[in-house]
Amino acid sequence: MAAFVDTNVLLYCVSTARDEADKHATALSILDRDDVVLSAQVLQEFYVQATRPTKADPLAHDSAVSLIESWLRFRVIETTAPLVQQALATAARWQVSYWDAAIVEAARIGNCPVVLSEDLQPGMNFAGVTVQNPFT
Repeated sequence: MAAFVDTNVLLYCVSTARDEADKHATALSILDRDDVVLSAQVLQEFYVQATRPTKADPLAHDSAVSLIESWLRFRVIETTAPLVQQALATAARWQVSYWDAAIVEAARIGNCPVVLSEDLQPGMNFAGVTVQNPFT
């Protein structure tokens, strides 16, 4: 069963914080799977957050780019006009942010019944796409 991976999973992959060691290990095991699906949005968000100058231990541009290139081995859902339209409808229907709705709709396009995310509402079912927090 394919699983859509949200940005926080990628960020925990590069975390060096001691208090995030368990989440780091979990994130690495998730990315060992063959059935991971990402989106262009997730990759963009990863880059912005991982290289943020105010981050305690920001990644260098080249390191972040190398990681993103390695994750292109997974199926990546592009941000298209139809995805934007679907996300807008989902945001209105479920009263969630556009960005969360875009994650849900990218998962739907990728035929992923599960979104692995710490940030979305765990257990929430968006008409066939269910959010699971892999870190609990």
